[in-house]
Amino acid sequence: MSETAFVHREGVTRGGSWRLVLERELVDLWLGGKALVLLTLFSILLGITAYLMATNNELRLLPIKEIAYLMLKLVVAFGLFMSLIIGADSISGERERGTLEGLLLTPTSRRQIMLGKFFAALSAWPPAFLVASPLIAVLCRDSQVVSWSLLWGGILGTVLVLGVTGLAMLVSFWSGSNRTSIAVSLIIYLVFLLPTQFPGQAQTGAFGDLLQKWNPLEASNVFLAKVIVNNRTVGEMSSWLVAPILFAILMLSVLFLYASPGLGLEPGRARGRASWGRIAGLLAVAWVVATMLVGAYPTAAASSDSPVQVVVDREWVTARTGDRVEFTTLVKNTSSAATPPLIVAMNIINLQGEVVDPEDWSPQRTQSMDPLVPGASVEHTWIIDAILKGDYLVYMVVIPQPAGQESTSSPVASSGIHLTVTPFTRINPRGVLPLAVGIPLSLTATTFLLRWRRRRAITVGEREG
Repeated sequence: MSETAFVHREGVTRGGSWRLVLERELVDLWLGGKALVLLTLFSILLGITAYLMATNNELRLLPIKEIAYLMLKLVVAFGLFMSLIIGADSISGERERGTLEGLLLTPTSRRQIMLGKFFAALSAWPPAFLVASPLIAVLCRDSQVVSWSLLWGGILGTVLVLGVTGLAMLVSFWSGSNRTSIAVSLIIYLVFLLPTQFPGQAQTGAFGDLLQKWNPLEASNVFLAKVIVNNRTVGEMSSWLVAPILFAILMLSVLFLYASPGLGLEPGRARGRASWGRIAGLLAVAWVVATMLVGAYPTAAASSDSPVQVVVDREWVTARTGDRVEFTTLVKNTSSAATPPLIVAMNIINLQGEVVDPEDWSPQRTQSMDPLVPGASVEHTWIIDAILKGDYLVYMVVIPQPAGQESTSSPVASSGIHLTVTPFTRINPRGVLPLAVGIPLSLTATTFLLRWRRRRAITVGEREG
């Protein structure tokens, strides 16, 4: 807060005093211009990115789902940055400015004060998401992709903002200076971003799973990529939501249950920092235990292998980037005995030798089958999302489950489907430019107008005084 005193309005109960704290914090953030400056910088960055995606010869060839995902990553990242800066300044900044003492002398609980500050720190996220929504809509121009992207981007972004804001306020609670609070908060934020820069081999196996699945930022990015770009179902990817949700719950629990009652003029709680060490240790243990609870589902072994036949319903397909290709397979038991349980897997190879990740191309790469009696057959439907231009060969493999640990089976492959993907641009640069320029200009004009009105009000008050 900018004032040294806090006005307790008549008729407001002790339990609702957080609203007064929130009101004064919002006035300081928005009418003071701090939040508007951050939002204006964000709109400029987002506008430049959107215009480059619409005009650059390579970027404009990206599929619209990929564009939506990249824009959401930028929106969430900057939204977290804004909440981090505001949260880190919320307590240590008031200590330095000497305005915290007047607030603590008011007839309200420490937790109510912290609650009002917390909601104020969250206030930058909704406008940032609102600014980004029309740009994403104009870039993608597909109502289904836009609505699905904004839905999950908004949900996950909100969960992450809750956790990061709580973390920043905890750092501010324990910091002796505003500079320390902001520096430590930014370092922690960079630590969350660092694992994404590790080489691909470091992100595989148990260590890679720990880096990705239990890093709330990376887990959210993986979830958005798979659900938006790769058409995975929410149920299939739900395990990736655990880390962001758990992170938010832990940060808010520590902030409001532990830290808030000890809010004072000195950093941390008055009862000493040893208890904080115990709390931090318990949180670390809880996080490690949570990672141990996620295990792989066991696979069942079955009887001996048996000859089967797999046939695809086409030989070639020509598609444009962003198109969805659908085809069917027929698996038939041509032997005189029943087959073991079968797994049908789809594979895709780039004929130019480039590496292809099949998970990026299809929401369902494998389908399981019960044993087939002699002469029986089963038909499956498959979907391929043409995400990148090039020449590809799609083929199916039927894998009979081995009889046991010391046996094997012979996979059966189908003939290939020659898939040719040609580039297709769905972006309209003319629709992006007005928004990319207009939104930052509008926010800049609003910022200058609010500052002018505030200075004028101060000048008038001084003259009347």
